[in-house]
Amino acid sequence: MKRYEVKDHEPSYLPEGEWKLVWHDEFDGTQLDQTKWGFRLNFWGKPFDAYTDQGIVLDGNSHVELHRTQRNGKYVSPQLQTGSNSFDIPKSGSENPWKQDEIWPLGILEPPKFVHRYGYYECRCKFQKDPATMWSAFWVQSPTIGARFEPQWCGVESDIMECFATGTATTGNIFGGYGQQFQNEGRVHYDLDPGEWHYFGMDWQPDKYVFYYNGREISRCTENISQVPEFILLTTEIQGYRGGKAWEGKEPPYIIQGEFTDDCFIADFVRVFDRVE
Repeated sequence: MKRYEVKDHEPSYLPEGEWKLVWHDEFDGTQLDQTKWGFRLNFWGKPFDAYTDQGIVLDGNSHVELHRTQRNGKYVSPQLQTGSNSFDIPKSGSENPWKQDEIWPLGILEPPKFVHRYGYYECRCKFQKDPATMWSAFWVQSPTIGARFEPQWCGVESDIMECFATGTATTGNIFGGYGQQFQNEGRVHYDLDPGEWHYFGMDWQPDKYVFYYNGREISRCTENISQVPEFILLTTEIQGYRGGKAWEGKEPPYIIQGEFTDDCFIADFVRVFDRVE
């Protein structure tokens, strides 16, 4: 890996070759840049109780904190994204031009803030104290994953990092959507020090994905490579919510500070680079 300097910020570590920075957020200041990020608030076509647009804190030292918060006695947590999925959008509730709303019940797609194809995607981050109640991830996703048989033309989900348990992470790809055609490739698990800063990266090329952890290759995929632009996500999720049992907030394992707990997932930066040919 080669060091790439970013003025007044921690460096990047990139695969060999020439690169240019094409998109980034260093999380400077004290307010989230909403020209770059939106919030995922819907799940499978309707608003979802476990997601929130609260709990985001920029600490003034170029870090963003994603905190677990409480709403109606339950824990919720934020998910940042630079685009959105067509299948997450709630139904429109309005008639189409032919007065036949049943033939296109999907809501209106919002323009993405950033989608991209190929390149090196990198995040420097530090993990939450208690993955038993909240897990975290850095990933890219296609707005149309699973919409056709060929994953290369409808896109995949590339999990650059997911942390479900203390001291371990997982990396790899999902393709075929999330139903009966769901498939994995390149999925690996590895140990890490949860109290330290870590680098996670993905080199997405037309013929492969190569995933990196702290500058070393950790996994690769050479089949089912997406050829369509995808958006970036930096997310947390409450453990158990998909079973309808989001953690109750009555006895939090960490101190409540105002409206959120002191446990959080922290990112130093997110950057995207393109190869210079």
